[in-house]
Amino acid sequence: MRKLTKSSSQKMLAGVCGGIAEYFGWDATWVRIAYVLLSLISFGTGILIYIILAILMPANSSWE
Repeated sequence: MRKLTKSSSQKMLAGVCGGIAEYFGWDATWVRIAYVLLSLISFGTGILIYIILAILMPANSSWE
């Protein structure tokens, strides 16, 4: 069973966007672009969501 975790290999800040990309099998660059656009459109709400996810998402414990 797959679990949504922060990425340890596709990490720029906390690994949230990389973790989402790995979970869905998407390219991390596109997830980051979508996140930035969402943050700009929602007047910074995306930043708050990112911080919450960075705190709540567990770290990837596998040694790939």
